[in-house]
Amino acid sequence: MTLEPPARSTPAGHAARAAQLARSPMARALAALAVIVLLGCDFHQHGAFYRWSTHQQVLREVAVNGILACGMTLVIVTAGIDLSVGSVLALGAVGFATLTLTAGQSALLAIPVVLAAGALLGAANGALVSVTRIQPFVVTLASMVFARGLAKRLASGKKVTSYAIGPDGVGHSNPLPAIFDWLDTRILGGTISIVTLVFLACVAVTWFVLARTTLGRHLYAVGGSLEAARLSGVPTRRVTTIAYALSGLFAALAGICQAAQETQGDPETGLGYELDAIAMVVIGGTPLRGGKGGVGLTLVGALTIGYLQKVLSINAFALETRLMLTGVIILGAVLFQRGR
Repeated sequence: MTLEPPARSTPAGHAARAAQLARSPMARALAALAVIVLLGCDFHQHGAFYRWSTHQQVLREVAVNGILACGMTLVIVTAGIDLSVGSVLALGAVGFATLTLTAGQSALLAIPVVLAAGALLGAANGALVSVTRIQPFVVTLASMVFARGLAKRLASGKKVTSYAIGPDGVGHSNPLPAIFDWLDTRILGGTISIVTLVFLACVAVTWFVLARTTLGRHLYAVGGSLEAARLSGVPTRRVTTIAYALSGLFAALAGICQAAQETQGDPETGLGYELDAIAMVVIGGTPLRGGKGGVGLTLVGALTIGYLQKVLSINAFALETRLMLTGVIILGAVLFQRGR
């Protein structure tokens, strides 16, 4: 028996491995995040970017949109889109505030009711998409308008707060339920907020669904080719309905967190959040055509947008300038990630 000498590393082999790494969606997503962080290190505004409190704020500020992005990831993997999540968030915030602040119900009742309502609206979207074959853009656009109108109707066109008029005709603010303070508190010596932990828990649940369950494999199959998935025995209608139901549930959960942060239920909240959620998914590297991607990429995309907004904020860019720069940088990052 002869022993063969170990294979030697060659420049061509190193180049091939480097090229393969460069084609990895995660590598490109991390590269985009690294560029934004390096910009923050350069334009740090007298060291503000180096403070831990700045990074705490980034994690807290991306949490609500990040929760929406978890549900959006499930939908986009199926080659769908959900434009209703911002309005469902508002409906969830109004519903939660109404039950806890106005009706005096406990959080143990309010949270399941709000989550169930969000999941029901999402399931309705999924059923319409899968049964009628209407484009997801059209279905969820109609749902976006409906949910926003329902939120305004439930709130009577105004914010739902703890302020009330007493029997003596004098207005006063009632104490907030403990759930509001708990969701908006920070733990571990003020290191991390509860809402950030909720976001990370949503990331973990989404990862488990996509990577470790039959449902996850079916979601990728539907996104890869709906007809091929159907011919392979995948229950495509049920899978699509579940994907949108989970998106609605995550949106309702985000609404609960939003209500806790704002200490009120605002029917106008969440405007444009659906675009932020889509941007987080796409900038992370999950393609809109479906069949690929994952929530790990979405997490990197959420951090990329969060740090971009923070760098522009601490450098005192005007809002309109920040919006324009954000749009340009997001487009550039997506083009960069499409490297072949």
